Amino acid sequence: MSKGSYYITTPIYYPSAKLHIGNTYTTVAADAIARFKKLTGYDTFFLTGTDEHGQKIQRLAEAKGVTPKKYVDEIVADIKDLWKIMNIDYDKFIRTTDDYHIETVQKIFKKLYDQGDIYKSEYEGLYCTPCESFWTETQLVDGKCPDCGRPVEKTKEEAYFFKMSKYADRLIEHIETHPEFIQPESRKNEMLNNFLRPGLQDLCVSRTSFDWGVPVTFDDKHVIYVWIDALSNYITALGYNQENDELYNKYWPANVHLVGKDILRFHTIYWPIMLMALDIPLPKQVFGHGWLLVDGGKMSKSKGNVVDPTVLVEHFGTDPVRYYLLHEIPFGQDGLYTSEIFIKKTNSDLANDLGNLVNRTIAMINKYFDGTIQAPTAKEEIDEDLIKIALEAPTKAEKRMDELKIPEALDEIWALVRRSNKYIDETMPWVLAKDETKKERLGTVLYNLVESLRIVSVVLSAFLPETSQKIKKQLNVDLASWDSIASFDGTKAGTKVGEGEVIFPRIDVEKKLEELAKLQEEQKPKEEKIEMEPIKPEITIEDFDKIDLRVAKVLECEPVKKAKKLLKLKVDLGGEIRQVVSGIAKYYKPEEMVGKYIVLVANLKPVKLMGELSQGMILAASDNKESLIAVNPGELPTGSKVK
Repeated sequence: MSKGSYYITTPIYYPSAKLHIGNTYTTVAADAIARFKKLTGYDTFFLTGTDEHGQKIQRLAEAKGVTPKKYVDEIVADIKDLWKIMNIDYDKFIRTTDDYHIETVQKIFKKLYDQGDIYKSEYEGLYCTPCESFWTETQLVDGKCPDCGRPVEKTKEEAYFFKMSKYADRLIEHIETHPEFIQPESRKNEMLNNFLRPGLQDLCVSRTSFDWGVPVTFDDKHVIYVWIDALSNYITALGYNQENDELYNKYWPANVHLVGKDILRFHTIYWPIMLMALDIPLPKQVFGHGWLLVDGGKMSKSKGNVVDPTVLVEHFGTDPVRYYLLHEIPFGQDGLYTSEIFIKKTNSDLANDLGNLVNRTIAMINKYFDGTIQAPTAKEEIDEDLIKIALEAPTKAEKRMDELKIPEALDEIWALVRRSNKYIDETMPWVLAKDETKKERLGTVLYNLVESLRIVSVVLSAFLPETSQKIKKQLNVDLASWDSIASFDGTKAGTKVGEGEVIFPRIDVEKKLEELAKLQEEQKPKEEKIEMEPIKPEITIEDFDKIDLRVAKVLECEPVKKAKKLLKLKVDLGGEIRQVVSGIAKYYKPEEMVGKYIVLVANLKPVKLMGELSQGMILAASDNKESLIAVNPGELPTGSKVK
């Protein structure tokens, strides 16, 4: 009988590049929670997917010479393959390029517009393309994006805005009266004190400077900006505002949105306000987990410390990777990954504790009873403690999972594993085997071990599904339901155990660490060597003094008609407005140049290019291949001399 419905989601991942172990952590955690809920009798729905629109994807696709859809198709295929490798049992994979999603997002946008919650205005601000986020000057950290630390671009364009402030007080009240809504507790205080109470600005929800997005149906210049598009996936996937809305009626509101702490603001402020405006119930909980840190910091390609989960699985198997992520990362806090800790935990917890317990138990049944499990007819007082721990373990694990304390739930299982190993040392089956009169007692001891392992295998199926199956196969047990582990009698006497196999071979720590270090070194990004053009003949300081280099700010920029390579710029040179024609159209879009500070050769003789007057030349650096970057002097006063 079902205990009711349970709906859990991961964030939808941005397919700009292959996913790393940090993304895998979120999905493995959600998978374990979903599997556990299914195991314990909930009608569970587990959603994951990809967020595929936006300026960053469009630029990456253009740089690769393919359409944005083709670009994301390839990466989405890799993501789905990764979830197969990691044994992720999702119920639905949504893509924001799915037709039904696009159609519903357009309806949502139109509804919000029609009821006055969305209005048209003009946006001028600082934009971080990788994060798809706008920022004010005061929100920047050292002049850069506060989320990712990358440079921001000045942007000015017509846009639609969502009236966030209209619902702010209502959201504050909801958060304060529903303490479970934002977890962990520290994250709740951060959202209230840093974002909501200081006052919300209206949110930019459309863009005109790129077209890779969901079109606004009533204004074809605009595409719907990322957050309305992306966040809506949690309801569009269920059929909200669609002909078939059976899943929506069954599973919404979500029990938990599982997200990384870096996107918690969007899920606990933007998303609930959108839902309030749509008159839709809010999710019951948003859980913001920590980051998986490598070498004491976030993973970064430039640092060469990105951990590829597929490489780990190739070397160690899926379940050791799942175990490390689920047990070694405090859920809700930042966790540390090192290859040394990973290998040592695999050896100690999996090979020594669990694997050895299975091996010893199966080997003794094969050795002493020709592989046949005996009836437990000779019980002794020493058995009671093992049986008590075995029967309590599922209930304790369930309590921990209800609190989303995944590592602690695994601890409850391992308490039974370690107690079973201790039970072997206490009962000494090898001594009992030497005394024919103790045969019945020996059979009972081994039955108790098999029954303990059966209970372990059932609870463990949510966390390490492959390992659970291997244990069940070796035990050859039929009863594997949650209800069956409420009593200590599910193993049938007379059952023949399977062949004993080593589930977790011991790993040579030093040898494997050397192997991984060598592999990581090979995968580090190599500094690209370019063929340098010959240096021109020497000049004197007097020659250089003839060149007048000045800081200028780009005010306007547009393509030169009938010229694919040229852009026409209006620049401010310390109060003097000049026109400059530059061959940078291959590398910069006109809107990207507006607001930029550049270095201008100010005393270059004016010339006409394609009929347009050019009063100077922009300084830029190039690798002679596909890259060219305009020299950025920082925001010095225009007209400043470059020496």
